[in-house]
Amino acid sequence: MTRTSAPADARARARSAWVDDFLRYARAERRLSPRTVSAYRRDLDQFETFMNEHRGRDDWGWAEVDRVDIRSFMGALELGGRTRRPMRPLKRSSIARKLAAVRAFFAFLQRTDRVESSPALLIRTPRKDRTLPSFLSEEDARELLDSAGEAARRDGSAVALRRWALLELLYSCGLRLAEVHGLDVTAVDRHTGQVRALGKGGKERVVPLGRRASEALGAYFGERGESASRAAFLSVRGTRLSRRQIQRDVTAQLARVADGERLTTHSLRHSFATHLLDRGADLVSVKEMLGHASLSTTRVYTHTSVDRLKRVHSRAHPRGGG
Repeated sequence: MTRTSAPADARARARSAWVDDFLRYARAERRLSPRTVSAYRRDLDQFETFMNEHRGRDDWGWAEVDRVDIRSFMGALELGGRTRRPMRPLKRSSIARKLAAVRAFFAFLQRTDRVESSPALLIRTPRKDRTLPSFLSEEDARELLDSAGEAARRDGSAVALRRWALLELLYSCGLRLAEVHGLDVTAVDRHTGQVRALGKGGKERVVPLGRRASEALGAYFGERGESASRAAFLSVRGTRLSRRQIQRDVTAQLARVADGERLTTHSLRHSFATHLLDRGADLVSVKEMLGHASLSTTRVYTHTSVDRLKRVHSRAHPRGGG
């Protein structure tokens, strides 16, 4: 391996300093979550590694990057780059996320007068592969929650009641995993039937809390007792329950109705939205409850409902083709 020259070292330090400035801005000014900031760093590190090999040298600066460089990076992500660090082909949704990181970075550089214009500005975001989210049927959801409630009441322990409360809350409110993890006891108002969820970008929204979910939370809160932690869901040590443990608690329960399909906490969020739309809820209301920034994000659930109805029609109608 050739030794990096002093000028190349200096350019590499300058590139790193600009990235650090951007990430500080993302944390402090844009109030992005630590997970998003970490993802931005990984994506920009990957882009820098690509640029070193794409340019064939290390002594370049961010101001030299052009549209061709970014398009070449996207092509390598889609096809899998043959570099010293092999890049596996990615889905369009993953490429779009990495482009968003590069775009946000250069927008910051332009705003702070470090580059004249952003080379990513006119690059189109790849159209995402349309994938329908996995969700439970109403019958499976009812069976899952009823059996979890019965088991929790028989057991009576805080851990069993916690599992039941997690399932009911996720299905009743359509919360994200991170939102459940960050939920505080004071954000749950069982008297008014509301939950205050802190979503992406630190945006708070109020979501209705169903009667069954309120009952499950009441049983859990009563059994777990008082705690110094503000967290709604506690580990056996009395600390905030980790994301991983929430996922384990929920997926273990979902496995009983999965029928070979991989279901996660997000499947309950998908089920929440799909069942609301199936029963006549309007799209705008579902968007608000899910905390989506754009209505187009919520529309995937209308496709889910329509595709399911098409399958039912095909099987059941005399001339449906089934």
